[in-house]
Amino acid sequence: MMRSAIARRAALAREPHPEGVRKPSLRLFFAELASLRRGGRKLLGIEKALHPQPVMLLPGFGAHPNRMRPMAEALAKAGHEVHEWGLGFNFGPNQTNFEFLMRRVGSLARRHRAPVTLVGWSLGGLFAREIARRQPGSVGKVVTMGTPFSGDPRANNAWRAYQVVTGHSVNAPPIECDFSEKPPVPTIALWSPRDGVIHPRSACGWPHERDRAVAIRCSHLGFASDPRVVAEVLRQLDIEG
Repeated sequence: MMRSAIARRAALAREPHPEGVRKPSLRLFFAELASLRRGGRKLLGIEKALHPQPVMLLPGFGAHPNRMRPMAEALAKAGHEVHEWGLGFNFGPNQTNFEFLMRRVGSLARRHRAPVTLVGWSLGGLFAREIARRQPGSVGKVVTMGTPFSGDPRANNAWRAYQVVTGHSVNAPPIECDFSEKPPVPTIALWSPRDGVIHPRSACGWPHERDRAVAIRCSHLGFASDPRVVAEVLRQLDIEG
């Protein structure tokens, strides 16, 4: 059993990148590592939210909710009720953790007597879109940040690592889904031309796949805490619809 699992992951790691599918340059990819060394800046002058609301933050692939703590603290300071997703590190979807999230979002919506806004970074945004698509009555809005919801799921520099960790192909997730289908709630895509992991077109999407798209010049890793991203998320939460 263990040997076959290792062999399957090794085969997934060796899959060639498909011809014609674009991904960020290696220059941008290595710049992501440099952004870690630089550290982050703090967002100053946070104003009170016009529409305080319950918000759930969903981390990116391989990330822990602590990586989104600067954003969580800023949203809370503005007056929003901020919640973690409750699953620790994000090592990809499976039927168990997806059903847990569906229940958690429904529970939070009932507790607050208001729909929950889902803010998802990278892979976390795919969870957010799919939850909103299936359970729109519990979700008020979706904000994705560097999320590869559009086009080929291999238009990025992380798909092989994803396959090795999860043990399944990016083309065959363990839950039935259509990540490019726009959820029936306001859906905003934040994307970056400097993203070294996800191709900008994949994270920006097309008009029929989201309601708004906003470009922010940050790294992929910066989506979790860059003050420009945090400020834009705060702005989007104050927009009705």
